[in-house]
Amino acid sequence: MAEHTSSSITIEAAPADVMGVIADFARYPEWTGEVKEAEVLSSDGAGRAEKVRLLLDAGAIKDDHTLAYTWTGDNEVSWTLVKSQMLRSLDGSYLLKDLGADRTEVTYQLTVDVKIPMLGMIKRKAEKVIIDRALQGLKQRVESGA
Repeated sequence: MAEHTSSSITIEAAPADVMGVIADFARYPEWTGEVKEAEVLSSDGAGRAEKVRLLLDAGAIKDDHTLAYTWTGDNEVSWTLVKSQMLRSLDGSYLLKDLGADRTEVTYQLTVDVKIPMLGMIKRKAEKVIIDRALQGLKQRVESGA
């Protein structure tokens, strides 16, 4: 089984507000930094994205990839890689835990495998950087009310 990296952050907002930002793919380029374009290719009956194409520019890694999303209730979303130029796999999830008083703990889990050879230690470090940036960006976006 592949190793994954995970981290959590507390956001001063209700889980529904946090998930609203996570689910708004069209606005990812405004707050994620690495995502330059996001296009929802298909949605489920509830209007939630099922497949999303993302154009990523994370310095050394530039990629055009498609992810398939699975929504579990109102507080969890996970994704898997459908196609990519540089990645062999990209599996992740956001899990939201209601802490009450409009506070939410967000746990982001990520497993990345690139097509080029890379030491496991370097992969874990890259995953950690991606997760930390994403969580900080999400926190700032949600708490700013944008």
